[in-house]
Amino acid sequence: MDAILRRINVVGWHRMLVVFLFVWLVILVFTALPMLGPHMPSGETRTLERLNRALADLEALRKQNNELQEIFKDINVDSLKGDQKEAIENFQYRLTKAEHAFTKNQVGYVSAKEEPNSQYELLRRRIYSNTKEFWYFIHSGLLDLQKKAHETAPEIVDSIKYLLSLGVEHKRSLLHDIDQLAEVDGYATWREKEANDLSALVQKRFHYLQNPADCKTAKKLICSLNKGCGYGCQLHHAVYCFMVAYGTKRTLILKSKGWRYHKAGWEEIFKPISDTCVDPSGKSVSNWPGNTETQVVNLPIIDSLSPRPPFLPLAIPEDLAPRLTRLHGDPIVWWVGQILKYLLRPQSQTVAVMQETMTHMGFKRPIVGVHVRRTDKVGTEAAYHGIEEYMTAVDEYYKQLELKENVDKRRIYLATDDPKVIADAKSKYPHYEILGDPSISKTAAISTRYSDSSLFGIINDIHMLAMSDYLVCTFSSQVCRVAYEIMQTYFPDASARFRSLDDVYYYGGQNPHNTIAVLSHEPRKNGEMSVIAGDLIGVAGNHWNGFSKGRNLRTNQIALYPSFKVKDKIETAKFPTYAEVDKHENDDQQIS
Repeated sequence: MDAILRRINVVGWHRMLVVFLFVWLVILVFTALPMLGPHMPSGETRTLERLNRALADLEALRKQNNELQEIFKDINVDSLKGDQKEAIENFQYRLTKAEHAFTKNQVGYVSAKEEPNSQYELLRRRIYSNTKEFWYFIHSGLLDLQKKAHETAPEIVDSIKYLLSLGVEHKRSLLHDIDQLAEVDGYATWREKEANDLSALVQKRFHYLQNPADCKTAKKLICSLNKGCGYGCQLHHAVYCFMVAYGTKRTLILKSKGWRYHKAGWEEIFKPISDTCVDPSGKSVSNWPGNTETQVVNLPIIDSLSPRPPFLPLAIPEDLAPRLTRLHGDPIVWWVGQILKYLLRPQSQTVAVMQETMTHMGFKRPIVGVHVRRTDKVGTEAAYHGIEEYMTAVDEYYKQLELKENVDKRRIYLATDDPKVIADAKSKYPHYEILGDPSISKTAAISTRYSDSSLFGIINDIHMLAMSDYLVCTFSSQVCRVAYEIMQTYFPDASARFRSLDDVYYYGGQNPHNTIAVLSHEPRKNGEMSVIAGDLIGVAGNHWNGFSKGRNLRTNQIALYPSFKVKDKIETAKFPTYAEVDKHENDDQQIS
């Protein structure tokens, strides 16, 4: 307890030190200004550059200091005497999140006021993506040649192996350079700030929507949590309900009593989604869609929704789209992640379980989250993938990372519903530190899936997968997609921090996923699509060999097309803008 209090005192001294340094640097800069003429000597130019870097680093420190202040605001020192364990565990949990959010690689070298051109950010991400697609194409083609050469021309097998070996090094070097560009271009501070600002904005809107001044007269949307599916599916069902509530400006009432995962309901595991309005009653009640005068509307599952509103995935709010498309590589994933951030605010006992598990596991980074789904998925909704496929992707991640930093130990967090997978991985990869709990895997079996132990097991799995630096999994699994969505809340843009062994990202019940052709394509082989620049192509999937499959909406042809010749079509919808929230925030800033 004394250590906690000492930390609080240290934060206070750090604030005074930061203020003093800031004042000193400002005085120094203004003192130097008269000497900075148009013919400034190169030595003074370097000095000014160093000052600019120092000011930028100071801004980053100020942001970290503000984050620590926010953490301590929620800790009442007096209450620690009465309930120390809960408060300390909550502090440790939030401190872990803060540590994750502010890494050394996110410190920029320009003033936070500077911001990038949208075309620059889009192009930077496109080059990174296309570099990976280029290697998928070359790697797949060389492997096919190697297989044929073993039978028909064994003398060239070694040459193909050489090309594969040196080629992958070229690919890693290119990706490393592109990654470095984002660290030295001066916009890292802006990306961090913009991500925080956008998140704070939508979280305030969510809170406003969910806490009406008068619950008796508020318009409500009723959603039953008990959809007949697994945990990840039920989370996505709750997110869908929240999207519709946000789009119709109705307070969401989540009916969770008798929830198959926890009979007492959602509110014992996560915080209530409203502090002021939980009563589902109203003067008028109707099934979806109701009308503007209906006070209470009951919402069906997304599969039965008719008519379908424009607010469904993959649509993002139109008013956020310009900022969001500049910041993030997959805006819909960011949007879903923000809703999950609001919905999944854990109760104190849930925080304690999560923190205890992380401590017991020895969770530390760098770490790759690996999710291996077995049991009821394999053979019905997804193909079988051996642990070797997952670990090949993990190996490649670490080889890429080691170009940038020294890795003390390669480690993974392995989540699975089959305990044998953990034993298999530890046997085959002894040079890896493998974190995983077979007891959690056992509770994920179909016979024990709907129990408290299973619920906390999957909460822990998703939490640690999302907290990882990179994900290797199958996007056919809802658990994997949930972890990926939550991961977006820990980084300004984590859209590229994954490797899926099967599907591209999708949201169950989504509207069509369309791409726009940016380059024309003439078929060179049977099964390839004829494409004209500007064509809309509905995505069916990425084959991870340089080609994707889809339907050309102009010709109705279903075929393969080169993945690099298209870009995603960002879908937007006219959600309410919640201008009253923004106005209230601006008024508060003016008063302060």
